[in-house]
Amino acid sequence: MSGLLFTIALCGFVCSSAFLKFSNGADTLSANETLSDGQTLISPNQDFELGFFSPDSSGNRFLGIWYKNTPDVVVWVANRNNPIRGSQGMILAVARNGPSVMSRNGSIIWSSNSLGMASNPILQLLDTGNLVLADTMREPYSSEENYIWQSFDYPSDTRMPGMFMVYSSLDAGMDKYLTSWNSSDDPSPGDITYKIENKGLPQMVIMKGDKKIYRSGMWNGVYINVPTFYNKVYKGQIVIDKDRTTYVDPYNSSILSRLVMEQSGLLRRYTMNEKKDKWNLAYTLPKDTCDDYAKCGPNGICRIERMPICECLDGFAPKYQTNWDFQYWSEGCTRIRPLSCMNGDGFLEFKGIKYPDMVRFWLNTTMSISKCRDECLRKCNCTAYAQPYINDRGSGCLMWFGDLIDTRVLPGADRNQNIYIRVPVSELDKKKTKRHAKLIAISVAVGVLITILICGVIVLMTQQKRRERKKEDLELPLFSFTTIATATDNFSKESIIGEGGFGPVYKGKLSAEEAIAVKRLSGTSTQGLEEFKNEVILFAKLQHTNLVRLLGCCIKGKERMLIYEYLQNRSLDYLIFDQNIKTQLTWSKRYDIILGIARGLLYLHHDSRLKIIHRDLKTSNILLDENLNPKISDFGLARTFRGDQFMARTRRVVGTYGYMAPEYAIDGKFSVKSDIFSFGVMILEIVSGKKNRGFYHHDHHHSLLGHAWLLWKENKVLELMDECLEGTFVESQVKRCIQVGLLCIQKLVEDRPTMPSVVFMLGCEGAALLEPKEPGFFMERSSNNVENYSSSNKQSVRETITITELQAR
Repeated sequence: MSGLLFTIALCGFVCSSAFLKFSNGADTLSANETLSDGQTLISPNQDFELGFFSPDSSGNRFLGIWYKNTPDVVVWVANRNNPIRGSQGMILAVARNGPSVMSRNGSIIWSSNSLGMASNPILQLLDTGNLVLADTMREPYSSEENYIWQSFDYPSDTRMPGMFMVYSSLDAGMDKYLTSWNSSDDPSPGDITYKIENKGLPQMVIMKGDKKIYRSGMWNGVYINVPTFYNKVYKGQIVIDKDRTTYVDPYNSSILSRLVMEQSGLLRRYTMNEKKDKWNLAYTLPKDTCDDYAKCGPNGICRIERMPICECLDGFAPKYQTNWDFQYWSEGCTRIRPLSCMNGDGFLEFKGIKYPDMVRFWLNTTMSISKCRDECLRKCNCTAYAQPYINDRGSGCLMWFGDLIDTRVLPGADRNQNIYIRVPVSELDKKKTKRHAKLIAISVAVGVLITILICGVIVLMTQQKRRERKKEDLELPLFSFTTIATATDNFSKESIIGEGGFGPVYKGKLSAEEAIAVKRLSGTSTQGLEEFKNEVILFAKLQHTNLVRLLGCCIKGKERMLIYEYLQNRSLDYLIFDQNIKTQLTWSKRYDIILGIARGLLYLHHDSRLKIIHRDLKTSNILLDENLNPKISDFGLARTFRGDQFMARTRRVVGTYGYMAPEYAIDGKFSVKSDIFSFGVMILEIVSGKKNRGFYHHDHHHSLLGHAWLLWKENKVLELMDECLEGTFVESQVKRCIQVGLLCIQKLVEDRPTMPSVVFMLGCEGAALLEPKEPGFFMERSSNNVENYSSSNKQSVRETITITELQAR
């Protein structure tokens, strides 16, 4: 009541215009000052600003806090449910019980209504972004325990370092959690919340209304199972009292970060760059499809690395097989055989599991895991048990009853949680039978291997004869010359979409729906019948999503043509090096292109029927489909290796300057490692948006490879990144790609990684990488040659270099 009387008195004081003039840009507001629309408070470190604003296209005004350098990013809104409609001459004033927003005539729009009272109140915007009401009569008034009121106790949609999230089992009104905006121009509370849930073991959950759509997994003594939370930038801390659970990111003055609960249902973490003018996306939750709550239904398990991603747990089968076959998994799985309770049930261990949700459970924090097992067996409705803590506390018993909901296999770094699921003894016997069968299979395999070794010579001779016969058998559909001529408008100039060493490439149409690309061997081609046959024979045996699909060939007289699928986005070099259109390739698209090329090359080197060395990998030989998925093309210069063959040598060196490995360009030696060198060059070109050949820098005369190496040694590697990627890139991914690129272009063959290692390093953010060594061709060019270093220079140390420049299909 006293606070209300004080507010009424304050309103009268405001109306009488008895306040002192406010100093705009200060960080404090005293009881004898007001803040008008257009004036702001600014935190001492100049990071945060408080004032009145209108979101997006809204005409309503709100009191809020935003980042000074990026004012479109609002982190807190006072009057979320009470918008100020139009311009009513609003002011912010300070009362003894907290700040209030009121009109000039004294009507209150919003008030903090704090229960505490300050004798001499002062409102201050802190460097953390927290707006606090303190009492200058209390010493020290800037101490947190002396705050009468603070904005951090009333979060909007954003959590900043130092802000607590709170779950209270006694009073739901004491909970602190994030609530999404209703829309981009309406900051009123939406139906998406991000909060702590604690049923004995706390976890973070995203709710849409009263429906759970994501959960982190239970706190297990070390972390909540969201691996991207935990690094040097934002390492969350959780404190559990008897009736209160608190979660906080400790404040770090050197780093600006924020966690935003968006109205889309996605939770995003952002960090600000060093210039404090742009935000970088650090991670998004849910992070993959398996994070969707109960994705695989009751008693199902989600494995993101498999297709389909949902399986039934061992001992269970789909509840409705037809729906399951159509990938409708929400109905989940049921037991194949019922439990027999005291007559011989057992447990199957599942490793690296995100524990099921605690729907029906029993928790004992002191019981040993062995006693936990015995107790679960005694309870006929116990379906699984686990140890809740994985740190050195090493004790506790968590049991589940009924269906197991929202179970998934954790990513590699988190695979240290094991659960024991109860099954009938018949399922245990089945497991033993499978293990026994596996041992038998291994024994049989050893016997087969011995037989193969004994008969090795005969097998190799047979395979050689078979290969010789297959060279004449193209194993591809043959198109008639008339069909191809009609499709390309009789090979008109308007149909030409590119030209390389093989000859011109035409766009054609077999029908209104089916477009094709036609490579036609020209009479003046630097490649000939051998390359034509080579590409046909190899392509007939290759099937991969990241390889261009060969549809057939056409042979008539001296005419030799290859017919491919048509890819409308042309070649990678066309997009990546064009200053006007390269902005279409955001970082996420470039990263996906790098991964796609890597998977295609892994297939060629390791997973195809033949080990294939491409020998001419370059950006112009990477074509892009309608979704910008990369596809490796042009296998005219490729060679096959035997399974045990590592390196070969040729007197006819073919390929393209700027992409060839040193041992190949100088000595004619080629292997999978020469392809990997070319791939490393492409990575650096994709990241930088610059060509290796013809690269110019005002400080030196190195190629792009040398420039990247110099930046690496100076710890300035991000300067290599294409400037147009600002705002879209993920710093850790860019650095990882550059480091992998440098590992691939190392001078010595034995230092370069293999493709399985490359794919692993690119795809696994937690993997530790080796330090790269000096790249090949690390030498400065003559300053006279930097601008004139063109593809017309075709002489190697030993032989002629054949340069192919395939353009779009």
